[in-house]
Amino acid sequence: MQTSAQVLLFIGVAVIVASSWAALWLRGVLVRLHYLSPVTTIGAPLIGVSLLLANGWGLSTGLILLTVSLLAGTGPAIAVAMARVMAQREGITPSESPE
Repeated sequence: MQTSAQVLLFIGVAVIVASSWAALWLRGVLVRLHYLSPVTTIGAPLIGVSLLLANGWGLSTGLILLTVSLLAGTGPAIAVAMARVMAQREGITPSESPE
């Protein structure tokens, strides 16, 4: 059980580090914003499951899983909203709201 928790933790941290390095390397806000999605949809849930396996069930584990599920559920929607605002500011899309 401990080995699988460590493997999941390593993979989750590796995804987050790789996304961070790629975001630093690329130019442009809209391009960098694409590298936020793996952090919220892959990296954080892997780390959350790793903590679940390492700690077992309990109140702290429940709070960790609640936080991770909120992050995984709202992360992509927040990224899309930020991309739309940045595209409107840069003049790529019209500033009117969709109907």
